[in-house]
Amino acid sequence: MKLLFLHQHKKLHFIIMKELKGACIIGQSGGPTAVINASVLGAIQTALNAPQITRVLGAANGIKGVLEGKLYDMGMEDPVELELLKFTPSSALGSCRYKIADPDVDDTDYKRILEIFKKYDVRYFFYNGGNDSMDTCNKISKYMQKVGYECRVMGVPKTIDNDLFGTDHCPGYGSAAKYIATSMMEVWRDAHVYDTGMIIIMAIMGRHAGWLTAAAALAGIHGNGPDLIYLPETDFSMPDFIADVKRVYNEKGNCIVAVSEGVHYADGGFVSEAKVAATDGFGHAQLGGLAAILAQVVKEETGAKVRGIELSLLQRCGAHLASETDIEESFMAGKTAVENAINGISGRMIGFERGIQDGKYACRTKLIPLMEVANVEKKIPREWINEAGNYVTQDFIDYALPLIQGEPELPKVDSLPRFVNLKKVLAK
Repeated sequence: MKLLFLHQHKKLHFIIMKELKGACIIGQSGGPTAVINASVLGAIQTALNAPQITRVLGAANGIKGVLEGKLYDMGMEDPVELELLKFTPSSALGSCRYKIADPDVDDTDYKRILEIFKKYDVRYFFYNGGNDSMDTCNKISKYMQKVGYECRVMGVPKTIDNDLFGTDHCPGYGSAAKYIATSMMEVWRDAHVYDTGMIIIMAIMGRHAGWLTAAAALAGIHGNGPDLIYLPETDFSMPDFIADVKRVYNEKGNCIVAVSEGVHYADGGFVSEAKVAATDGFGHAQLGGLAAILAQVVKEETGAKVRGIELSLLQRCGAHLASETDIEESFMAGKTAVENAINGISGRMIGFERGIQDGKYACRTKLIPLMEVANVEKKIPREWINEAGNYVTQDFIDYALPLIQGEPELPKVDSLPRFVNLKKVLAK
């Protein structure tokens, strides 16, 4: 037994902490990012070096791997190879979009999870994901408490959408924002090659929160940014959109638009919804085709040369443009999750707090109750969007710019990225 001092939300808590020994499981869930594996590396390395953790297991395809008993023995991996996780995009352990039921309605999955935990003596569970993943984390944590099985559960945040509640920003966002801003600058250059006008509409990910699309504004710092930005935080009006585009095109001879895939009309209907027939495992509409829809409308209204660009999956895993700040903070999130769990903390997600140190941007971690994060989306403050709803303010620029800083030295072979190659030895 030892006394733990926990400083959180400016209050000092005293917790009597019992040392807990056992194996841990680390899993990934939801959409990939350029830096999600940096968090996994932080968790794996810290867990492998912790005497309280007897074995480090990786879940194949998130919680589905736990349910199927498909776990990797991470202690069998080459430590040198593992280091490459820091610079490898996407989910190295595999991901899923699997929604577990409310245990009061159907506890089948939970009984199976408990069975697996007991089989491998799992006493620590770390889940790396976004909103829905934190919901899964929260449900498992509560169930283990209910049945009296001691297991410390921690959420490790990730999402390019930057919409997790309670944290200043999310691992994965800075790198995606950097990719979007860079791509926008390159597209801007392309659009200004000819003496004939062009209208470009770039659709960017973001269902309900416009953080990613807003990042296109960073390209404008040096004059290569969009003329118009439309976010899901405000209602979309097709007549206003057409009028905005026509005005800019007539004034400049070109017009570049960044628009979130989740823009919606005042009645809540997605502009792209007519083209959508599929949903993901959580029931969310899979949005797409917005750039083509808007490009067709603009073409008919203006007769101009119009291009519709969908960044699509490219913005999720652009590790060649990763932010060093994002990589290091993502690693810190995984490391801190394990350290806190060992010290007796459970039912929390690692969050970020922004500060200033020596006159520069600084970031430190904090703990956020999982129940506060689960299924809650953080949107861009309305005051960070201009009154017309077609651009962002300087407040957003000041917020996002520090997150894209730094150029990591990426490992390469034959001038191409060298990504991790895991053995993925199944645990027995």
